[in-house]
Amino acid sequence: MSSQTHRLDFASAVALIALLAIALPLLLDPFRLNLIGKYLALAFVAIGIVLTWGYGGILSLGQGVFFGLGGYLMAMFLKLEASAPELPDFMVWSSVETLPVWWTPFRSLGWTVLGIFVLPAVIAYLFSFAIFRRRVSGVYFAIVTLSLALTLTVVVVGQQGDTGGANGITDFKTLLGMDILSDEALRVLYFVEVAFLAVAMLLALTLVRTRFGKILIAIRDREDRVRFSGYDTAHMKAFVFACGAVLASVGGAFFTLQVGLISPSVIGVVASVEMVIYAAVGGRLSIPGAVVGALLIGFLKSYLSETFPEAWLYFLGGVFILVVWVMPNGLAGLKDQWQARRGGARSAG
Repeated sequence: MSSQTHRLDFASAVALIALLAIALPLLLDPFRLNLIGKYLALAFVAIGIVLTWGYGGILSLGQGVFFGLGGYLMAMFLKLEASAPELPDFMVWSSVETLPVWWTPFRSLGWTVLGIFVLPAVIAYLFSFAIFRRRVSGVYFAIVTLSLALTLTVVVVGQQGDTGGANGITDFKTLLGMDILSDEALRVLYFVEVAFLAVAMLLALTLVRTRFGKILIAIRDREDRVRFSGYDTAHMKAFVFACGAVLASVGGAFFTLQVGLISPSVIGVVASVEMVIYAAVGGRLSIPGAVVGALLIGFLKSYLSETFPEAWLYFLGGVFILVVWVMPNGLAGLKDQWQARRGGARSAG
């Protein structure tokens, strides 16, 4: 990618953050602002998909696994705080008498935050490296991640006493003693989320401009040549996949805080495919576009489900087909087309 494109992406990211941090809080009521916060949680996943799929050529249909991991870890901390000193209610209903050992570290917010960052990175790296070193890629890797999402959904639903089962983990109201359901608390949480999103966008934009980013694009286009040049492509692909997993996990944690619950539905195949669509609509090579895609699809889902409660899925499906048909490079592709036409006009002049 040219330096001009990088500069435009950075300028777009700054403008987008200004819109999210300044304009929207002034224009929207607390309910709508909370909805935007929910969509921004999914934007973290979309940024990770741009890195893995757009730049690395790694299509994952299981990002919901890592999104759910971050969401469940945060929910575990919130649930233990809400039910202390008793066991969580769903454990009592399932006749669990003592707190499972693996729940114990999540009595601490510090350990919870550490787990949100470290666990998905370790799991994603080890899982993907074991696959990439056998030179499994493309559609085969997508199928493996799809299977992982299906398997984990079944496991979570089946472990009622440990995970809350099909209902998930709900009914928590405080974070370190502070009410997280009030309008003021949700507003503060929104600004914290925007700050984290700004950092995530900056780090992602920086990563793709480094030497590693250029090698990643080369791996996407001709992995065999990069491997013959002496690079460990399996390690590099596993690293960027781990970065996408961490972003998804952070998004899941914010999703739990914004929505007030976490359930197996966010882990499954449908949710994972939707996450890929966010990046596809925004532009799989555009980091700001991924955020715009998540916001746009999130808004359409809310608006269409309110306006056409019985047919909104058909409308949404039509939007997806139209975008892929008319704009194969997503919304960011329109910017590239405009740049090309402008450059052609200058050359002709």
